[in-house]
Order: sequence, then structure tokens, then C-alpha cells
Amino acid sequence: MANALPIVSEDGLARYLSEIRRFPMLEPQQEYMLAKRWREHEDAKAAQELITSHLRLVAKIAMGYRGYGLPIGEIVSEGNVGLMQAVKRFEPERGFRLATYAMWWIRASIQEYILRSWSLVKMGTTASQKKLFFNLRKAKSRISAFEEGDLRPENVEKIAHRLGVSKQDVIDMNRRMGGDASLNTPLREEGEGEWQDWLVDDSVDQEHLLVAHEESDNRLKALRGALDVLNPRERRIFEARRLSDDPVTLETLSEEFGVSRERVRQIEVRAFEKVQAAVRDGVARIESASAPAM
Repeated sequence: MANALPIVSEDGLARYLSEIRRFPMLEPQQEYMLAKRWREHEDAKAAQELITSHLRLVAKIAMGYRGYGLPIGEIVSEGNVGLMQAVKRFEPERGFRLATYAMWWIRASIQEYILRSWSLVKMGTTASQKKLFFNLRKAKSRISAFEEGDLRPENVEKIAHRLGVSKQDVIDMNRRMGGDASLNTPLREEGEGEWQDWLVDDSVDQEHLLVAHEESDNRLKALRGALDVLNPRERRIFEARRLSDDPVTLETLSEEFGVSRERVRQIEVRAFEKVQAAVRDGVARIESASAPAM
């Protein structure tokens, strides 16, 4: 969709920010006409203008994710991928600006990249753990909890209350995000023995891990395929309500689509039922296709 977008590197961030400022911001009517040209005629030049005019928005959002130890250039690039997805799906007739719609796609793309880059051991797998992963640093900053190592009990309690998670979840995530310690670190200053000498492998055997991994892949493939059964409005509502770490409110979506909150809820329920049925069918097909012939 987009060609020759500026590329950012860690040492060239200032140059990148200067370069993207040369792309003009669009007036509402300009944006509307460009979006119409893209949707109705697949005008690549129109799509390019929509993308380049919003690169500053991507950069602004990306800066908020610099604390995860990942190259800023890659974070910006992932945000740009989210922007392109937003432009591809944007419906100007809805009456809202592209920036409002694109913010969700940009954040989702960046967060997915960060989750892929951090190990599952570090960030956890449940929705609450993912939410905690992306909000812990901000919560610590708000209460000026800058201490290294474990948090003080009173700060643990404040953060747990603020984010709606257990105190143990806060403690565990803070330790996971505190950086990795080398397994070759000596147990004593004399250097006799290392931490890895005391580790016990109580993990699940490789065969069980392989089966679990295959089942997870099957469910993921089925979910991706299942989303195709939804129309654009159903998919937007389903993803915003069911797949987001920070679900969009019914009121926000009702304003976005110009319908009542109850209507949004009905669409969400219907979409969920359609996805459930499609996932079941998809998993069955995948497992049947991968089963050995008798």
C-alpha cells in the first residue's frame, strides 16, 4: 500500500522526526476525499497521502513504548504497519477522523510486537497479566516508585488497587520486568559454583510441549479464519470488545457507529456467537487435515 516511507534508526530519530514533518496535515474534507478514492478506486497515491500525513501520530504513540528495551525504529515500523491496516479498513462515511480510528490499530500493532519480543516467561499469558505488563511502569511513575528490586508493600498495594490485579501479580511482574540475571553468576564471591548448578528442570517434557504448541497454533489459525466470517462493523466491535487488552466502551463504539449502546451490545454478542461457531469448525478441519491416514 505504501512506498518509500522514511526509515528511523535509534541514532537517527531526530532526523526521522524532522523528515516526517514535511508531510502536510490534512483538512477533514481532503482526508475524506482521499479515503473515498482509496476505498472506491484503490488509488494507491491517495492511500500514500493518508499514511504519510499520519506518520507523526505513529511516532507520538511509539514514544510511549520506549521503556521496553526494544529499538525505537522497530517500534515505529510496527506502528506504521498498524497505520496501514487502519487506512485499508477506514470507512470515511462513518463521520469520524482517520486519526481517531487509526490510534487503536497503531497501539495494537505495537503491543503485539512487544509481546512477541518479550518471552512468555517474562510477561505472562492472561489478559490481566498483559494489561499489567503494559501499565506497570506508568503506575510506578505515578506514585514515584522508582526503587530498584522489589517494590515496597505500600506501593504494591497502591498499584494492585489502581490496576485491579492481585498484589502477587504486581510483585511477580515487577520481578520479571526487572531484567535478567545471568545463570553464570557465582553463588559466592570466591566463585565456587554458579546459580545454574542449583536449577532443577521441572518443566513439561518436549512431547507434551509440542502437542500443546500444535493445539495453540490450531486455535490461533482457526480464530484468524473465523474473523473472516464477520462484516467490517462486526469485526471492529468484536476486536475492540473481546480481543483488546483495554476494551473499548459500548458508549464509545455507539458514537463511532451512530447506533445505540444496546445495538452495539447485540452486534457484539452476535459476532461472538459467529466466531465461536467458526472456530469450532476451523479447529475440526485443521485437526482432521493434520491427522495421520489410517
